[in-house]
Amino acid sequence: MSCRTESRPAGAADLDISVIVLCYQAQEFVPVFVRRMKEVLERKGLSYGLVLVANYHSHLRPPDRTPEIARKLARDDPTVTVVARPKEGMMGWDLRSGLAVATGRTVAVIDGDGQMPPDDVVAVYECLRQGGYDLAQTFRAVRHDGARRRLVSRIYNVALRGLFPRVTVRDANSKPKIFARPALAKLSLHSDGWFIDAEIIIQATQLGFKIGEVPTVFFANEHRRSFITPWAIVTFAGQLLLYRVKTLIR
Repeated sequence: MSCRTESRPAGAADLDISVIVLCYQAQEFVPVFVRRMKEVLERKGLSYGLVLVANYHSHLRPPDRTPEIARKLARDDPTVTVVARPKEGMMGWDLRSGLAVATGRTVAVIDGDGQMPPDDVVAVYECLRQGGYDLAQTFRAVRHDGARRRLVSRIYNVALRGLFPRVTVRDANSKPKIFARPALAKLSLHSDGWFIDAEIIIQATQLGFKIGEVPTVFFANEHRRSFITPWAIVTFAGQLLLYRVKTLIR
């Protein structure tokens, strides 16, 4: 995948961690989240780079200001890299866009809407390092995002474990996810949509990854509406079934 980047931290390959922040339509909240993330990482003493994925739909009116805001941050901060392209997919495509340019020894992925606290990146990083895990992530032990979203998530995870019994993680869609670089190199991700979290967990399980989990509190989104629609649920179910069929054929 070819991705245009607009800033890159010096010595990027030696970073303790690259944090991919999925910023779709986050707009004015991006600087707030970036500031909080930097404070958390610097307090821990980690060398880091932030990859702000600000891909956008060019047809939106009014235009999404996220790319402009992210680029302004990158101009003033050498730790920030921006990926901002007209969208060719949804969340999975954005995530893969960020993975294509992240260079740290570990790579984290987190949504930039504030539902997942920046402090979770350090908690999951500590879990990964101390436990010798290939992949570590949160599970949402407490949720403030409404009964419908909790029900959808429960259905996702029950369906995933039903079709892929070796999967043991409690909350496949939760973030941040943090990968050790050698483990990340073994994944072959193709999803352009919401299915990518399941694709990661399925492949990690099939590859025998050691996976760690950390509890978190998941907050309501106070800045924008949810992008999870009934159609997204149907699409996810179809992709899960198709993925199961493909693995059986192999």
